[in-house]
Amino acid sequence: MPDTIEIRRLEVRTRIGVPDDERAEPQRLWISVEMTPSQGFDGLADDIARTVDYHAVALQITSLAAAKPRRLIETLATEIAGHLLGHHPLGRVRVTIEKRILPDTDCVAVSLERHR
Repeated sequence: MPDTIEIRRLEVRTRIGVPDDERAEPQRLWISVEMTPSQGFDGLADDIARTVDYHAVALQITSLAAAKPRRLIETLATEIAGHLLGHHPLGRVRVTIEKRILPDTDCVAVSLERHR
């Protein structure tokens, strides 16, 4: 199993949903990312500059989510994966987005995995 860095259930606010009235107010989403750095943990030498700064990643995800309205959580998941692969030394990223929208369910969720 490769070395991974995870952020679990980061809460963000964004305008998202298919009907216009659903996008009228920001909603809460929960975003989890699992990232496989290009370099394994053994070569880090306890130096943050050699790894993925998960605080920066969380801020970027929050900013990306709030940047514009979207209809689909699938679209946001794709944008997050592309951004992370393009801006961080990652070989793989998995993104899961949860949304509480359907009655009688905990949430709906989408997941995707992308590789460099």
